[in-house]
Amino acid sequence: MTTRDAALRLRGLTKAYAGRTVLDGLDLDVRSGELLALLGPNGCGKSTTLRCVAGLEVPDAGSVEVAAEQHVSGRPVAMVFQRVHLVPRRSVLDNVCAGGLGRLGWRGLAPALFPTALREEAMGCLDRVGLADRAHDRAGRLSGGQQQRVAVARALCQRAPVLLADEPVSALDPRAAEQVMSLLRDLARSEGLAVVAVLHQPALAARHADRTVGLRDGRLLLDQPAGTVSAANLDLLYAGATPLEVAA
Repeated sequence: MTTRDAALRLRGLTKAYAGRTVLDGLDLDVRSGELLALLGPNGCGKSTTLRCVAGLEVPDAGSVEVAAEQHVSGRPVAMVFQRVHLVPRRSVLDNVCAGGLGRLGWRGLAPALFPTALREEAMGCLDRVGLADRAHDRAGRLSGGQQQRVAVARALCQRAPVLLADEPVSALDPRAAEQVMSLLRDLARSEGLAVVAVLHQPALAARHADRTVGLRDGRLLLDQPAGTVSAANLDLLYAGATPLEVAA
């Protein structure tokens, strides 16, 4: 991969907390149109990587480039969390519209004042995740899997070239987890997004990701096409981890 191919480029990313190194000079490139699964035992630096990319944490050293531009704050990335953080009493459509407010330069705008163009765009995002028919339902009435799909639609409304998903399926049942991962894969390909998903399920990564990256002790231990990751690779990655740190 050349630098021009990478929608997301990390170089020398380093982060420590209270003297403990969590990221140790991480280098990583992610292409547009690629779904990358980030695996590794608890505490290896997966979520910290995403938070540094999103600007939620400030790395101690290194650089983050999105769409070939180096950013210090306000990076053009969207993030989906394990907990979806929807406003349960608001409509599904209002929740998705909220994703577009930042790029429009608005904060705290009452839903009744959302521009028509933003509502139309949000409806298009809901259609992409298969929930246009639930646009006027309260978000709190949806299932966990549906709420996570709304969170993905909200991220799409940000129009960011990079989509980060931090354990997006860990709270979902197996069927909903498959649906969300399939959605992320399809969006990477159809929308040309660079998608990075932190997972604890190697089997999901093998079925849905284009590429698997494994971190251990803040360093890159594994980087190869998802379908080629062997049981021996995973044994090495998770050596010494507890059973709860790696699901079947």
